[in-house]
Amino acid sequence: MKAVSIIKYVFTLIGLGMLVGAFFLYQSTNEFLKDALTTEGTVVELIRSRSTDSTTYRPVVRFITRGGSAVEFTSSAGSNPPSYSTGETVEVLFHESSPENAKINGFFSLWGGAVILGGMGAVFFLVGLSILLFKRRHKHKIEQLQKTGVPIKAKFISVDRNRSVRVNGRSPYKICAQWKNPATSEIHIFESENIWFDPTNHINVEELTVLIERSNPKKYHVDISFLPKVAS
Repeated sequence: MKAVSIIKYVFTLIGLGMLVGAFFLYQSTNEFLKDALTTEGTVVELIRSRSTDSTTYRPVVRFITRGGSAVEFTSSAGSNPPSYSTGETVEVLFHESSPENAKINGFFSLWGGAVILGGMGAVFFLVGLSILLFKRRHKHKIEQLQKTGVPIKAKFISVDRNRSVRVNGRSPYKICAQWKNPATSEIHIFESENIWFDPTNHINVEELTVLIERSNPKKYHVDISFLPKVAS
């Protein structure tokens, strides 16, 4: 399914973009701190911000510059419960040339944006990368079995839905077959890879070809190349 195949790229690219954004936020804060001046300010108000599922409070801080000008700024970092209270004294970092861009000297006020964006980016990137690596490893396994695997004939059992996977409200199908190992008399159940259409009417044989690793039948690949291809 095309939607499934592009998810890995979308997640990886979104995650990478977020990580790059987090890096630039980190660099920007570092540059700000290099020449920042320090003074004391007072929390004069808490601004409540509402979203669909939460409410946060951002402090408004007033301080006096070295030139004697009174400046107020609203912190970009909010929390619930509030991290500060009205009337509380806080340490302020600012540049004399742009005091309106001042920041509270606190970890979350300075680094919160980079931490949140970096954390989200890491999750997206790792999910996308994991899917990419899984697909590549799975493809490599099939290629190896096609080169060195031992072909056996397994009895066709059924076509089942793979309910553990669901995309756009749909679950794929899988073909199940079984084989009795003549060397051990053990029964092995084989399942094909996911199939995004019902293959029942296209199975006209009682046995399916399965490629197994010579020393480990648990590593296998059900040959479904006889099925028609899905139009792209």
